[in-house]
Amino acid sequence: MRKFGLIGYPLGHSFSKKYFAEKFNNEHINDCLYENYPLSDILQLENLIVSESALCGLNVTIPYKSAVTRFLDFIEPEAKQIGAVNVLKIKRIDGRIKLYGYNSDVTGIRDTLFPYIKDGINQAIVLGTGGSSLAVCHVLKSFGIKVVNISRIKKPDVLTYSEIDNELIYNSKIIVNTTPLGMFPDIESKPDLDYQMLNKNHILFDLVYNPEKTSFLKAGEDRGCTVIGGLKMLHSQAERSWDIWNDNNF
Repeated sequence: MRKFGLIGYPLGHSFSKKYFAEKFNNEHINDCLYENYPLSDILQLENLIVSESALCGLNVTIPYKSAVTRFLDFIEPEAKQIGAVNVLKIKRIDGRIKLYGYNSDVTGIRDTLFPYIKDGINQAIVLGTGGSSLAVCHVLKSFGIKVVNISRIKKPDVLTYSEIDNELIYNSKIIVNTTPLGMFPDIESKPDLDYQMLNKNHILFDLVYNPEKTSFLKAGEDRGCTVIGGLKMLHSQAERSWDIWNDNNF
């Protein structure tokens, strides 16, 4: 029996376990299991991999997408450039364990956003600066779009929410939420924006998937915006993870 799983903390409402359980059932994959492994400290990773000898691969979520990179023997160039990993492939050869890191978030984000990219979209606002934000920024820049990062805390080359003015919102036709704001059970929360400045020319993309339509997206929809939930991204990145785990070329 091969085992796969998800590390992060906390993992109260994980998409991945349900997704892979359904995948294994629907595709009659009878030799695989997928489990959640909540790690309160990333240093627990080594013990997990040693103790779970059937473990072949892991997904990585908040808050470890960047922190996990220091444990890896190999990081794919794109993930290294981004500075974040959300897929681990575990190779056990002659009693030795090697960890390989990849970023399937990039695949999911690119697949989700590509149909909406058109001429005239030159700038985007990305809310949050965590591991998912790094992947979003990478994809947007690959489309030739300038990125303005927003955080609650002042950082170099990052604006705070209080620094978002009307001109910035007007000129940024894509706004992406990479924060947990609006995630179940705190479904009423949303990023601190002047939503009255939004119009039909704006595209709002929320990486939060539970609920499928967050308060952030509802507020944009009320203003005529195009809104995109996080489920398509998650389906795409999950399938990319499965490919990585099962393809010997990785």
